Amino acid sequence: MTAVTAREPQTARFQEKRDAILNAAAAQFNAQGVKGATLAGIAASVGLVTNSVTYYYRKKEDLATACFLRAIVLFDGIAEAAAREATVAARVRAFLAGHAALLAAVALGEHPPVVAFSDVRALPSPQLETVHTAYTGMFRRVRGLLKDEATAHWPREMRNARTHLLLSLVHWLPAWFGRYEEAQYPRMVARVADIVLNGLGAPAARWEAAALSEDAALHAPTDNPAMDAFLRAATALLNEQGYRGASVDKISARLNVTKGSFYHHNDNKLDLISACFERTFEVIRRAFDLAEQTGGSGWQRAGLAARMLVRFQLSAEGPLLRLSSTSALPEAADRAQIHRTLQQRIERMAAMLVDGLVDGSLRPLDAAIAAQLVVGLINGAAELHRWVPDANEASVVALYVRPIFMGLLSEASAAA
Repeated sequence: MTAVTAREPQTARFQEKRDAILNAAAAQFNAQGVKGATLAGIAASVGLVTNSVTYYYRKKEDLATACFLRAIVLFDGIAEAAAREATVAARVRAFLAGHAALLAAVALGEHPPVVAFSDVRALPSPQLETVHTAYTGMFRRVRGLLKDEATAHWPREMRNARTHLLLSLVHWLPAWFGRYEEAQYPRMVARVADIVLNGLGAPAARWEAAALSEDAALHAPTDNPAMDAFLRAATALLNEQGYRGASVDKISARLNVTKGSFYHHNDNKLDLISACFERTFEVIRRAFDLAEQTGGSGWQRAGLAARMLVRFQLSAEGPLLRLSSTSALPEAADRAQIHRTLQQRIERMAAMLVDGLVDGSLRPLDAAIAAQLVVGLINGAAELHRWVPDANEASVVALYVRPIFMGLLSEASAAA
């Protein structure tokens, strides 16, 4: 990768201008995605011309790579600081607190924007491999936070799944932590850590595996198999490459059909992407409906909904559209509508958790925060296969869902 040219010594002015470009690029990539942002737009946002940016980064992909690598360095630093704590629980608290402090600093303008990792897969080779290698190193450092004498016996897949869970929750924090005042971040992240470490259930709560026959009732809402195939392909591509990266050609190629076939089923790409969001939100709504129809305590219903949705992510009908993909939609009105619908789904999860507080099946906790963590868990499930290649519908609940309900450090259970 050619990141920075060697045509000028790295003077203070050189570093200052490069940092300004990286800061602007991170904000642009977060707002428009790697595919949507342009070097011209990034340059204009800091009062430069395109040639000024290409002096430092010849290609947009090199600039995006530099932003991702800089974010990984930040994550590494937070993990390194957390590793100084004596126990796993203290390290997890410190790791979460470090990220909350970073979010507060960004919100207050004390730290430049940090690029989100949701668009990494939009990078081409070899930049993608460069970032994946660095991210894997950071993942291993975070995984090390979870190891001590009490957890040394954990099998690799269990440790990897819980590391991915922890990082998925951290990646989800920027989507909702802005609802609080920055001065409240330390108190709020302490509540996050309490839920992550101690789970949701009251002392008498027991993890109940849902029968596969129950979960089999959750299906995608369509009577048109051809249209649903387009929606699945578009969802997968949108998760990987963002709105602008999921081209009609790529969607058609993934399905081995012609572009004309695409337009036979879909008026345009924007309508198809909107249908992907509608499909995802409808699947989530159906899971909540099924959980509520099943009855039982708030603990049981919330657990069943989470199990169904995570299993759906790994099923042939999955994945769900990654909820962070909303930032890459071109129209503000579309983004606003999707955010409203997302909030409605999160509130439904929160309502089930409040029911659990009332009926005593959940321990005293902040139901709004717990709902965000469960949604973050569901959102991250589609990426679990990268760290646990053998994860499937039968194993994912024990590996990945149970820890948020019973606590990150809870022992594994033979039951799903």
